[in-house]
Amino acid sequence: MPKPYSVSASDQTLPVANQRTIWALSWPIILSNITVPLLGLVDTAILGHLDDSRPMAAVAIGAQLFTLLLWSFGFLRMGTTAVTAQAIGQSGVNRALFVLQQALWTVLPIGILCLTLALSLTPLLLPFFGDDLVVKSMAAEYLTVRFWGIPIVLLQYCFIGWFIGRGDTRIPMAMLIVANVLNALLDYLFVWHFDMGAAGVALGTLLADTGALLIAIYAAYRCGLRLPFSAPQLTLLKNMLVINSHLFVRTLCLLSVFALFTALGANQGSIVVASNAVLITLLLLISNALDGFAHAAESLTGRYLGAKKIEQVHTTLKLTALDTVLVAALMSIAFALGGDLLFTLLTDNPEVLPRLESMHLWLWLLPLTGAASYWLDGVMIGAQASKAMRNSMLAAAFFVFLPLATLPHWLSFMTEHLTSFHWVEWSENWQSSWLSNGSSNNVYLWVAFHLFLLARAVFLLPVFLTLWRNPQKFSAIDW
Repeated sequence: MPKPYSVSASDQTLPVANQRTIWALSWPIILSNITVPLLGLVDTAILGHLDDSRPMAAVAIGAQLFTLLLWSFGFLRMGTTAVTAQAIGQSGVNRALFVLQQALWTVLPIGILCLTLALSLTPLLLPFFGDDLVVKSMAAEYLTVRFWGIPIVLLQYCFIGWFIGRGDTRIPMAMLIVANVLNALLDYLFVWHFDMGAAGVALGTLLADTGALLIAIYAAYRCGLRLPFSAPQLTLLKNMLVINSHLFVRTLCLLSVFALFTALGANQGSIVVASNAVLITLLLLISNALDGFAHAAESLTGRYLGAKKIEQVHTTLKLTALDTVLVAALMSIAFALGGDLLFTLLTDNPEVLPRLESMHLWLWLLPLTGAASYWLDGVMIGAQASKAMRNSMLAAAFFVFLPLATLPHWLSFMTEHLTSFHWVEWSENWQSSWLSNGSSNNVYLWVAFHLFLLARAVFLLPVFLTLWRNPQKFSAIDW
């Protein structure tokens, strides 16, 4: 076993940055994160084998809206990780309890704001997701149940971020695995035996989230968390507020991209949105698996920057990047070889399955186009470079995804309203060869999405180069 790396800034020691350390942090996250989309795959399989495809479409829409409305506040996880990691590197692990208490103070006002937004925006957003009234009604039932779990999910964000920042990734693993197994069992019970449809999937998720939160509270208690909490400290809360505000905008932008993606697919019919939902679930499998190395980069980069151990920062960046690339390549090969079998396991719907079989290319490219952006997000969180994360996401969304994803609709609009002979002749020829059917529209949507993933990494590259050349610029507040 390698000798621990002593940190002079605290009475604690940090591990050496090597593959053993990285995999010790990564494998619990990879294992637990894989269960998250696997749960989605179980939901898809449970709903996909129903005779009616509308419940699966409703859950896809409802889950996307819940993600948009709630996961926008996922900055609680990332911000808590960033501050916790650098605090430990600079002042020791005992300071981490104080960071957790400060993070938990923020849940009450954020929970009230999140619930208010959820109840206010849902009736406004649902009409954008196609014209099928039955699907939208099922989606509304799904969301009504899920909203009861908003405070539970926000508390989970704080605890998971804190444990990752400490380098204790086995607790989030236990939380997610138990919750997701419980969720799968409850979904099967509620959908197939109680015939609850989309609302049954939502209820299973709510109960499973409650179980995960209880595990987190118990683990934090074992680590020393007690009531009453320390009073809020304005300096730390201000630093966390700045980081979280950047991450809030970044996350909201990302989820808006997913929501627009789903809405544009929904406008092509329930078969398209159901097919896209399967690939998006597989995308979550990919991103959550690769996030194991991103989370390792978050924790180690933050702790080494806090302790001012520059050589260890460089080693962490090199090794986590290498692991991310290798695993992404292996996943791409696996999807290329086993895509057909995977699709048939997820659904036997006679309308959805043929559409999925025509979408192989977009599946096996997903690990390759997304790997760099997932890894760089982890690096930026550890460096507390939240402003760069926000700016790169906004640039990729507004300058890449939005123009490309909506281009077919703009061309159709211009054809209807412009009278220039040459323009109309060119546009009609283009539409007849490319937009004559929903399949071509959906291909264009996936092209835009893959370029969006690549653009996120490209826009973060200058900040990464600055971190590599001058890590001292990315230091924590004075503890």
